[in-house]
Amino acid sequence: MKASDEFTAFIGRELQGLRRDGLFKEERVIAGAQGPRVRLADGRELLNLCANNYLGLSAHPRVVRAAQEAMASHGYGMSSVRFICGTQDRHQALEARLSRFLGTEDTILYAAAFDANGGLFEPLFTEEDAIVSDTLNHASVIDGIRLCKARRYRYAHDDMADLERCLRQARAEGARFVLAFTDGVFSMDGSVAQLDRMRVLCDAHGALLGIDDSHATGFVGASGRGTHEHRGLLVDGVAGVDLITGTLGKALGGASGGFTSGRREVIELLRQRSRPYLFSNSLAPAIVGASLAVLDLLEESAGLRDTLWDNARWFRAAMTEAGFDLKPGEHPIVPIMVYDAHKAQALAARLLELGVYAVGFFYPVVPQGQARIRVQLSAAHTRADLEHAVAAFRQAGRELGLVA
Repeated sequence: MKASDEFTAFIGRELQGLRRDGLFKEERVIAGAQGPRVRLADGRELLNLCANNYLGLSAHPRVVRAAQEAMASHGYGMSSVRFICGTQDRHQALEARLSRFLGTEDTILYAAAFDANGGLFEPLFTEEDAIVSDTLNHASVIDGIRLCKARRYRYAHDDMADLERCLRQARAEGARFVLAFTDGVFSMDGSVAQLDRMRVLCDAHGALLGIDDSHATGFVGASGRGTHEHRGLLVDGVAGVDLITGTLGKALGGASGGFTSGRREVIELLRQRSRPYLFSNSLAPAIVGASLAVLDLLEESAGLRDTLWDNARWFRAAMTEAGFDLKPGEHPIVPIMVYDAHKAQALAARLLELGVYAVGFFYPVVPQGQARIRVQLSAAHTRADLEHAVAAFRQAGRELGLVA
């Protein structure tokens, strides 16, 4: 047997195993714009409960118009990395706006938030340093930390005593610089990091504090600045965390693009050494123009944020009353716990038949035995949408024996 045939046969067995264990992920094709309702390629229209479109801006007319105007004035693509001939005035304008919005000195744009985290740690930290990471941090954070030579410590999720243990150990083992890094909002649980307590612990042990705020920027906090604002670490417009990574691909318009924000000197060094920045095309002009329009919308009115949080409160209460097991919290990420991967797949399939687009999550996206349906609410959902969703969940849950 040729090596290529043997390898292909091995891959085929791996895929069969995924299907057998209920871990195979199917992709459904949407034939139209992202929104509270979507139309599939087969013509079905479904209530959408699984997008990161928290503020409903992915197809907002003003955002789309700004993207079109940016293409008309600045072209379709850059065909270059930033330091060669890929920096436009609008790139710099967006970086300045994000810095002002977040309360930092400077910001650097990336093609994706995954790249922001992938390019963050290696340029800044060496084998002399230490990084302390929450066990449930996003895959991009985990991969980014693996790329650098700093010593790695992991603390139990959201466990401040264990965080302090790691900080003490890092110091005792002679680390030069120590960085504690956490998701601001954890994407599978909707839990919010205790940044205020983390700041106190970091200060006590001479450590830096950084967050990936992808599931918070734009709508968490009194003015939507993010988890640091929510936890009281945005004072007089200045962020009380050292590093913030985030995305333009969720609440801030839902296209693509990421960023890292922090002290001016730190961002300048990333421009010199961060590999995803140095070796990837610049962010497309349409995304830059649309993102600037999104920031305008967020600073003009709190209406979308208010609607989103009202939707989250109502849906959580209604689903709890229906008998479902929810991860506690208040975030628009609402995990409906099923625990078994096969049941999560069956529930998602039945919901689809009832007109609700939701997806089952299971290992390796979440730990073994923690399968769930992750509902993500949007400011674009109406109360009628949410009532439809709860009714569908109730019917499917009863049929599958998940609720009485």
